[in-house]
Amino acid sequence: MTDKQKDNSAKPEDVPSADRESKLPTTSLSDVGPQNTRPASSTVAETSQGTKVIERRPDAGSPLLSADYQQQAAEPTSLVSTKEEFTELLKTDVGGGSLSLPAAIDKPEVAKTIDEHVDGVSPSSAEPAPRTDQPREAAPLIAVQPAAVEKHKSFFEEQPPAVTEMAPRALRYRTRREVLGFGIGAVVLAAGAGSLLPQNTLGRLGIRRNINSRGKEWLLNKALRIDDDVAEALYSPNRMVATYTKSQITPIKNNYNGDTPDPGYISGWNLALNGLASGLSASLDIRSLLTRFPVHEQITRLVCVEGWSAVAWWAGLRFDDLLHAYPPVSQAKWARVESSVNLDASGNSDPYFMSLDLSTARHPQTLLATHLNGQPLTVDHGAPLRLLVPVKLGLKNVKAVTAITYMAEEPKDYWAERGYSRYDGI
Repeated sequence: MTDKQKDNSAKPEDVPSADRESKLPTTSLSDVGPQNTRPASSTVAETSQGTKVIERRPDAGSPLLSADYQQQAAEPTSLVSTKEEFTELLKTDVGGGSLSLPAAIDKPEVAKTIDEHVDGVSPSSAEPAPRTDQPREAAPLIAVQPAAVEKHKSFFEEQPPAVTEMAPRALRYRTRREVLGFGIGAVVLAAGAGSLLPQNTLGRLGIRRNINSRGKEWLLNKALRIDDDVAEALYSPNRMVATYTKSQITPIKNNYNGDTPDPGYISGWNLALNGLASGLSASLDIRSLLTRFPVHEQITRLVCVEGWSAVAWWAGLRFDDLLHAYPPVSQAKWARVESSVNLDASGNSDPYFMSLDLSTARHPQTLLATHLNGQPLTVDHGAPLRLLVPVKLGLKNVKAVTAITYMAEEPKDYWAERGYSRYDGI
């Protein structure tokens, strides 16, 4: 090192003098506990006045430091002016004692020199670290990806589809099982449908076995019965059909399956009740029905199996009220509802009869109607008394009822004998 370099390294503006440092205020570290302290590292600087030691505090970012001490550690580091102060410093227990150091000097050159820990200094070593002129490598910046914050979703907002994870082996097994099940079902369906084909067609397909007409009819009836079974299983006395307002009433047409009966039967009309618990039969005229039982009104839709429907305002007595006044035999589960005045398309007598389960007869909306749209029934709509069952198709709504018989077994049904179903629920 040349004399000129020595002179430059010892200039007063580079390192503060001892006199100046002695006038600075001191900062006490007595409030730092043992768990929040680390041995300080130091750097030795040679000046014209003597050796000076730069004392460093622990890293302010250490998780072991308290919040107050971290704030102090982030400030510029203080200096020890003389060699004697450095020697006295080494004898001081920083963790347990109270050490007063000169406050940090607010000078950019000094803050830059002591900004980082000096490499190579052991926390437990009292030896000063060797000085190096090589610049320290800057710590690499770590790119931190912002964490995704889940936004609050509304209850009515569309939710993402659920993801179901399944092992590949289980998925292959499940797929194979479903394919086999579908194949077996398809074969059974094809065999059942093929058995209904004419024998000539079956012969051309190489099938020699003949299924008689009774077997085919049984199979078709079983297939047709599925709809009835579902409707019967879904029946509930608490399930009501929709009701409407008077402004929603629509015209209802005369839909006798044959000719409209002559109105002459009305004068001698009576309702016959059979299968009563008393063992007797009863005969009621329209006047006794209207005076003995309360009248209920409802605006409901009549749905026909032919595809049309109409909203009408009905009034009459509840079937359930009639059952309470004239109870059936204990084993009765069905009612046969008959109209003896029904005619066929040629005008000949063609009595109409229908089977009705007593559970449906007791439904609150099942009426023995006497009025339509506020007026007594006309012959076109089944005067003087017709059955109204809103939970059944229109073919169960018998016009001009003349007799009701309670039975334990399901009675014959007019349209079921002609290929229609029996339950006809909606």
